[in-house]
Amino acid sequence: MNQSHDLILIGGGVSGLVIASVAGQLGLDVVLIERREKLGGDCLHYGCVPSKTLIRSAAVAHQMRRADQYGLQAMTPKVDLGRVMDRVRASINTLGEHDDPERFRNYGVCVRFGMARFIDPHTVEVDGERIRGRRLVIATGSRPAMPPIPGLADIDYWTNETVFDQRQLPARLAVLGGGPVGVELAQAFARLGSRVTVLQRPSSLLPREDPEIARELARQLSEEGLSVATGSAVESIISGEGEILLQGRNAEGGFQVPADAVLVATGRRPQIDDLGLEAAGVAVENGLIRVDRRMRTSQRHIYACGDCCGPYPFTHVAEYQAGIIIANAVFRLPKRADYRVVPRVTYTAPELAHVGLTETQAQALGMAIEVARFPFRDVDRAVCDGDTAGSAKLVIHKGRLVGATLLGSQAGELIHELVLAMQARLKISQISAAIHAYPTRAQVHRRAVNTLYAPRLFSPRTRRLAGWIQRILP
Repeated sequence: MNQSHDLILIGGGVSGLVIASVAGQLGLDVVLIERREKLGGDCLHYGCVPSKTLIRSAAVAHQMRRADQYGLQAMTPKVDLGRVMDRVRASINTLGEHDDPERFRNYGVCVRFGMARFIDPHTVEVDGERIRGRRLVIATGSRPAMPPIPGLADIDYWTNETVFDQRQLPARLAVLGGGPVGVELAQAFARLGSRVTVLQRPSSLLPREDPEIARELARQLSEEGLSVATGSAVESIISGEGEILLQGRNAEGGFQVPADAVLVATGRRPQIDDLGLEAAGVAVENGLIRVDRRMRTSQRHIYACGDCCGPYPFTHVAEYQAGIIIANAVFRLPKRADYRVVPRVTYTAPELAHVGLTETQAQALGMAIEVARFPFRDVDRAVCDGDTAGSAKLVIHKGRLVGATLLGSQAGELIHELVLAMQARLKISQISAAIHAYPTRAQVHRRAVNTLYAPRLFSPRTRRLAGWIQRILP
């Protein structure tokens, strides 16, 4: 009890593990506390890793059905959800080797499993034992937020924490929520063979995204056979006689949706309720731990990162924030977080990737902008791939990129050229001037920018100038 550790980390997800790895290998006295009996956090066990593995299996099933478009014999796959989920579990286990507690113990980190609760600003209690630290980090993540729908608690609904344990493919799946988690899993189950209905209270899917691009994605999902019902509020759920009945209202009046399973994907909430933050003197605002740009809470020796403090619920942001904490807590360098350029990706097919401002956001800020667009149907590699859905949309202010949205195959990979351009404050002319390998999908960036130059290049004035040069100069 009298010993004061250099660093106590509460939470064994990506940010906690990054900090533990660096601090432990530097020789600090580190204690890592995780409430579950395994390290890795939601991303490894209930989020990024299992969902992308499931999405890939679903994509293969989809390709089998449409193989005739590639000159091959199409076939209907026999889908065994249990085998698909075995593959999901194998991916988790493979990547989970990096998060083996023994690895961190070999770095000198004391790994503890149990619930941590603050006793005072420097002390937490775990299983009745009090542990004191000079500096502490809260990285407890988030959990699914449950909507207050009468009857929901009476059914065995799914969340991202239980969906990957399922072994039987439901004939009819209702998905509550049209955010990234909802639409990704909805499309995956539809491609595996379920009849899927997405019920979204707001008037559009993915309401944070560019409305024009979000509408195009909704159209693509509908063409695949998903039933997308936006502006639809579920008011009650009734179970019985072998099915679940969701009842609600939309602009047309009342509706009923029968289902065999219900997936709830209506958002997340920070996992901070049981930490005893009041005893630590850590302030909470709008349900999130309040931090400054150095990731310090209202108690400057206590830091927070990831979903428990925001502002973005992404694994890559949590990892970035961990680096900010390492600089401040370990090396005492006053490094500050900069969220000017934060990409995000929704892993549907086609993928939707975004960075910076949308057209609407830029206009709301009063910025004089140009918008460049280019469809993938005019990109040669997309034609060769037989996958031409979507487009690039670039938002430009004073010759520099301030935002971009890509809808298309591999958009999550392609967005990073634009992330770097924004981070380095490059002019769009530098994107146009860069040699892009042919044939690649990345040519979409250069060609989108060139749509702004073409009217100037082929204007009457430029034509006259070209003619004059030919006549006058040898």
